[in-house]
Amino acid sequence: MKAVVVNGYGPPEEFTVADVPVPSPGPGQMLVRIAAAAINPTDVALAGGVFREQVPLEFPYVPGNDFAGAVAEVGAGVTAYKPGDEVFGVAVPRALRAMASAARPSLSTGSMAEYAVFEADTPLIAHRPPAVPPEHAAALANAGLTALALLGVARLKPDETVLVVGATGGVGTAVLPLIAQAGARVIATATDADADVLRGLGAHEIIGYDQAGYPAGVDVAFNLTLPSDRLSGLARALRPGGRLFTIIYPPPRPESIGRDDVETRFVLDANATYGGMREVGELAADGRLPATIGGRYTLDQGVQAYVDYVREHTTGKIVVTM
Repeated sequence: MKAVVVNGYGPPEEFTVADVPVPSPGPGQMLVRIAAAAINPTDVALAGGVFREQVPLEFPYVPGNDFAGAVAEVGAGVTAYKPGDEVFGVAVPRALRAMASAARPSLSTGSMAEYAVFEADTPLIAHRPPAVPPEHAAALANAGLTALALLGVARLKPDETVLVVGATGGVGTAVLPLIAQAGARVIATATDADADVLRGLGAHEIIGYDQAGYPAGVDVAFNLTLPSDRLSGLARALRPGGRLFTIIYPPPRPESIGRDDVETRFVLDANATYGGMREVGELAADGRLPATIGGRYTLDQGVQAYVDYVREHTTGKIVVTM
């Protein structure tokens, strides 16, 4: 089968598209013929060696977390799925086992390929609703899961003000409509070129990226892009007793926030406590969770997809179809 392959730590320009063996499902696993996969920041960070001390990779390595496709084969003990079932979800590489759920881990051989093996018993994989095209399902897998987790931990109240930093990314474009549906007022960081898209997703106000221009007195801040040591400006925007939630690893240290009167929390919902892929699919099918796709590529263009993801500005997700 064809796959995007990483043969050593380095930038995406060093990735290749190559033939690799089709993986085989073991007990409790299923082989999926991939129809679409979406790029995530973790793909590039792992391949670039950012976490090589904590998470060493074995090469050749196939990246990819998000996917949509059809079950091709099931291993022993799998009863929830059968060959031909349309499925979608998110699964981290087996090298990231420590970040997966301890009870029902969602692991894979890498979704940026024609076939991949997944654990079947996980809430991070579900049947794909017919109303949600494969490209949209792949784009919404991790982004939708993270958006549900942010809403779950934030406990938003109607008329609260939420500042979203990194609103143009995959998670940002997924969470904006959910914030608006909760009745909160949304302020989003973006360039003028993305303003209309974000307003269409529910943003009430668009501001620039300069932290000096952040408003004061906001109730909640979602950090979807800034490193954990660059959150002091975002923390200053919060009112006393405000809440700051970040999805960027590693979690911030208290001294990097510069305030002891706000709640700070790193959000990673590997157990789908606030909703899994079934809930993501239902919201997408109902039109409450739209997919924003900023770039479409074929698998043969997979290396260019990763290069553009890193080197160019993209609104929403980049999706690769097989």
